Amino acid sequence: MRVVTFGEVMLRLAPQNSLRVRQSIPGTLESTFGGGELNVAVSIALQGGNSAFVTASPDNLITDSLVQEMGKIGVDCNLIHRSKTGRFGIYFVETGANQRGGTVTYDREFSSIALASPETFDWDQIFEGATWFHITGITPAISESAARLSLKALEAARQRNVMVSCDLNFRKKLWNWKANTKPQELARETMHSLVQYVDFIIANEEDADLSLGIRAPESDVESGELSIKGYISVAKQITEKYPNVKQVAITLRESISASHNNWGAMLYNQSQQQAYFAPCDAHGQYTSYQIHNIIDRVGAGDSFAGALIFALNTPELSSAETAIRYAVAASCLKHSIQGDFNYSTRAEIEALMNGSGSGRVQR
Repeated sequence: MRVVTFGEVMLRLAPQNSLRVRQSIPGTLESTFGGGELNVAVSIALQGGNSAFVTASPDNLITDSLVQEMGKIGVDCNLIHRSKTGRFGIYFVETGANQRGGTVTYDREFSSIALASPETFDWDQIFEGATWFHITGITPAISESAARLSLKALEAARQRNVMVSCDLNFRKKLWNWKANTKPQELARETMHSLVQYVDFIIANEEDADLSLGIRAPESDVESGELSIKGYISVAKQITEKYPNVKQVAITLRESISASHNNWGAMLYNQSQQQAYFAPCDAHGQYTSYQIHNIIDRVGAGDSFAGALIFALNTPELSSAETAIRYAVAASCLKHSIQGDFNYSTRAEIEALMNGSGSGRVQR
């Protein structure tokens, strides 16, 4: 296994102790790193896999700090392009609580990766020894140049027979680089061309609609209610519209409040025409994890993607039924961890997957 992820890393700034930003500036903000594709690489490395993260980042002390931190975790950052142009993107996270939803504020315009061109990267070097390539719909959303760069990366992966996964990750605040075009229209136009190079789609209840124009019947995202059968339909529609897509994973989140979510997922295999849900009860019926007192849900979807990719590339976890159970357990645990990264170990994930979810102290 060698998984290469490609996208933007940012400096994450967040108030401490669930304070709001307006309570914390001037004052103290906690700084960490984050970004969809980096979060995936971190999950894979921490669970024992081989991962590399590729981006363009300014040649400065912040990038030095990133590389140092990733070295501790085990993510290979040797292929990061140190750019003389652009800046290090920032985003501010305000954690929600109860009926107050969380918010994310971006300050990432003119970042190094947003300004980078396809010629910036040595694709032969990037994909040497790679078995899997992961990208998200966030990178093509940040700029027209980044959209072209994403397409080139996908073409390069396909030419080298590398398995490709894409988490659609629709971000309305980012799809604004084309004049007189609504975010949803621009996302659909761009993602349609990119998805044709993808083998494995990962999405949530909104992404298939907003990025691909494919809707789950009987589902109301705003109410937080789900239609389980509807997501099988969505997965089938994706594989019919894009025959190159062989598997589709959809996360199932019921948002009762910012502090209480129910969580699960589905993995659909196109060749088998079979959908696998997790978690399930003793009778095999889908029964979501009930997550109360959420610490931080930012990065939960990335932790799902990372764990799923890791499981599918690990022989003893690679069956569809086991892989989806593992990925859902991993992302469930992420909700209890502050920051973008899922610091859960493989042993902790497997313990929850196999029924140990009481949260008792391990002595």
